[in-house]
Amino acid sequence: MRHTIEIKVRGYHLDAFSHVNNARYLEFLEKGRWAAFEKSVDLIKLGRDGYAFTIVNINISYRRAALLNEVLTIETEITQFGKRRAVIHQVIKLKGTATVVADADITFVMFDTRKQKTAILEGEILETLKIV
Repeated sequence: MRHTIEIKVRGYHLDAFSHVNNARYLEFLEKGRWAAFEKSVDLIKLGRDGYAFTIVNINISYRRAALLNEVLTIETEITQFGKRRAVIHQVIKLKGTATVVADADITFVMFDTRKQKTAILEGEILETLKIV
């Protein structure tokens, strides 16, 4: 399921070149992921059950500079499931257009904090992730 949020570019997002700094895009993407998971997953229960989301890889492509006062949409969707890993695809667009500002594939695992190793994505964990 695709989840979308909006972010308005503020002055503190900008760098010396008056556009959004590359590191800020990672923050925007993180806000998008948190919003998607908060909407669909009981994060408190997941933590009590001993699981934590752990990012293992981020592949991001910057397509266009984002500027002061522009409104961006961040689309978030889990697109791939493996035995122990899943991939979230995220796209940042200029609101109201098809213009892509950045897109990223984020690979994550569910870390079993009790066993101190990655969990197999099966059963309740997999079903929980599939509704995100």
